[in-house]
Amino acid sequence: MEPHEFKLNEEGIKAVLPPLEAEIMEHMWKVKVATAGQVYEYMKEKHPDIRRSTVSILMNRLCERGLLKRRVERGRGGMRYIYSITTTREEFEVRVVQSILDALMENFREATYAYLSKIKK
Repeated sequence: MEPHEFKLNEEGIKAVLPPLEAEIMEHMWKVKVATAGQVYEYMKEKHPDIRRSTVSILMNRLCERGLLKRRVERGRGGMRYIYSITTTREEFEVRVVQSILDALMENFREATYAYLSKIKK
């Protein structure tokens, strides 16, 4: 997942993902595997007006971004999608940082080197 946009005024993963997608990912990192219905139940506690179809659409977008994967499970009541994470939060954060630093080095090499040389552990 390459961040297409970095929002300087947001914290954490909301800086690179839309707010609802970020909330879904936070939840998925905790539970690892869930159906859209289970995530919907979690999300409606905080967002009472959210629709189940909205959660499904957002989870499919996260699949397109490569952050989730899904498989079909057939059982009583028909088929359903089971979503699971493809990367840990830590791996995601490393990829975001690498992508941003690569872009800075490509576009602002001297300024990036100068700033990074000033940073102390």
